[in-house]
Amino acid sequence: MSDFSLWDIFRNLLLALRWTVGLSLIAFVGGGIVGGFLLVLRLSPRRWLRLLVSLYVNLFQGTPLLMQLFLTYFGLALFGLNTTPLVAASVCLTLYASAYLTEIWRGSVESIPRQQWEASASLALSFSEQLRYVILPQSLRVALAPTVGFMVQAIKATALASVIGFVELTRSGQIIANATFSPFLVYGSVAVLYFILCFPLSWWSRHLEQQLTQGADRHD
Repeated sequence: MSDFSLWDIFRNLLLALRWTVGLSLIAFVGGGIVGGFLLVLRLSPRRWLRLLVSLYVNLFQGTPLLMQLFLTYFGLALFGLNTTPLVAASVCLTLYASAYLTEIWRGSVESIPRQQWEASASLALSFSEQLRYVILPQSLRVALAPTVGFMVQAIKATALASVIGFVELTRSGQIIANATFSPFLVYGSVAVLYFILCFPLSWWSRHLEQQLTQGADRHD
């Protein structure tokens, strides 16, 4: 195992884990901000805005994330922007997350009965007021479980950032495995750390979904 002890391996992986968590937060928060803006456009009465957002969503959902990372990294440099793997990965994963969150939240809004739109319109509320005071507060509860579930997908997606040179948990595991000649031990430790990150979120998402289902059953 070269000169690396088990503690050395785990300590270095823990240091790299910070970058995985940081990149995940950037992607999720940034994607949430962009996704919220796109959601409003997606629900707009203007058909051309809805079509543009639909094209955006289909583009990111219909192409591999790996290709998106390459295009972002080399595309930014092509336009003369001095980019780094962190910047490119942050931009790409933010756009990727925004596309998925837009669809998750759109589905939650569409689950609200049409009568709620009609009732709020009868009160002479504008479109933005309908969303703010009537529709979004109700859809928030529906959207919470799948949004938390998407956080797991965002964490796992950060592993692909290693292909453009960003040293997060997976890339750090590759480097340590090459230095220690102990790939099973290193990648096993990487898997454990991903599990520690993702399992609580998966459990929370299932718990929220069960609460939502039980609440709907009680109302029925």
